[in-house]
Amino acid sequence: MGKSENTVKRNYSPLVEYEWKRLIVDPFHRLEYETTHRFLGKYLPKKGLILDAGGGPGRYTIDLAKAGHHMVLLDPVPEHLNYARKMINEAGVGSRIDDIEEGTITNLSRFKTGTFDAVICLGGPLSHVQPASARRKAVAELVRVAKKKAPIFISVMSRYGVLLATPQGWPQEAGLTGHFRKIVYHGDDTMWRGKGYCHFFTSKELKALVWREKVAVLDMVGLEGLIPNEGSGNDFAKNHPKAWKNWRSIHDKICTDPFVVDASAHMMIIARKK
Repeated sequence: MGKSENTVKRNYSPLVEYEWKRLIVDPFHRLEYETTHRFLGKYLPKKGLILDAGGGPGRYTIDLAKAGHHMVLLDPVPEHLNYARKMINEAGVGSRIDDIEEGTITNLSRFKTGTFDAVICLGGPLSHVQPASARRKAVAELVRVAKKKAPIFISVMSRYGVLLATPQGWPQEAGLTGHFRKIVYHGDDTMWRGKGYCHFFTSKELKALVWREKVAVLDMVGLEGLIPNEGSGNDFAKNHPKAWKNWRSIHDKICTDPFVVDASAHMMIIARKK
């Protein structure tokens, strides 16, 4: 097991319940969840076998199984997969879960080329892969296991999004000169949650990485849009409900604008295998 996998296991093993609840816990996080689902609904086939790569405790796996898809869930953290089994059982969708596998997005060799009708890699698993050569391998694997003309969805953490959130969210990190310059100029955070690693992407970088695999890029989406962080977003939603409703409506119309994609906390690229 490589360095990336070790750090992911160390950082995410204690966060099972947090990761299960994260996407629905408050209005800010629901922006990511609801926007992702809107574009899944737009581009996913009506039925088929979907790989949820890096799917954690399985929220998207269960959602899509409820919608009639057959699912394979893959994640490197055993605690997350155990929790997923529990939630799949409670949701009553076990018959649509074809497999649950412990593994990483850099090595999908257990799956034959062209296995899946769609591939999703959501929430940022690719952001925790290092070095850059391993990220290239991960994208190549995600594309390889998709059938021809299958859609591939990859969401990552955004470099400019994290910079926009820094003054209110973690100003102390900007005071660590060398560390902060690595994030700004290279997108590499080697102190993520203490001792972890996160790569923050620009939209240009992500698009170039996916284009290496000779796919057609269908869309790029800023999942939280112009809301810089959960503090300001949740205060806005709580204290100004009518304004928040209007904001959500506008968000749905502008979330694919290139500026909004880069400004968002998470961005998603949607491609189709040729």
